[in-house]
Amino acid sequence: MEKVNLAEKLASFSTHWDPKIVAELNGQHVKLVKFQREFVWHHHENEDEMFLVVEGKFVMEFRDRSVPLGEGEFIVVPRGVEHRPVADDEVSVLLFEPASTLNTGNAGGERTVAEPERI
Repeated sequence: MEKVNLAEKLASFSTHWDPKIVAELNGQHVKLVKFQREFVWHHHENEDEMFLVVEGKFVMEFRDRSVPLGEGEFIVVPRGVEHRPVADDEVSVLLFEPASTLNTGNAGGERTVAEPERI
């Protein structure tokens, strides 16, 4: 049982679209990720995802609307819903999702991180 300092963990990496595991509980991963620009359109067949903005801001795009998110705000994307995060400037986000969740969901491709690093 160790405390997690988000600022320290975020300072330990600079890569984008490369989620890092910072904790686990009840089959869920708590991950930190930094991103900038747009990600791939994708969905998760079996998992819901929670995105909590730690620093910065981004827009969660859905096929029928866009939801802007700022520091201290979060959104839960239900399983099966196609989405893509987009950030004009770098944003730091905490993800809460089942351990089985692939970052690119059904899309796959070069941005897939099959085994996120634990930091």
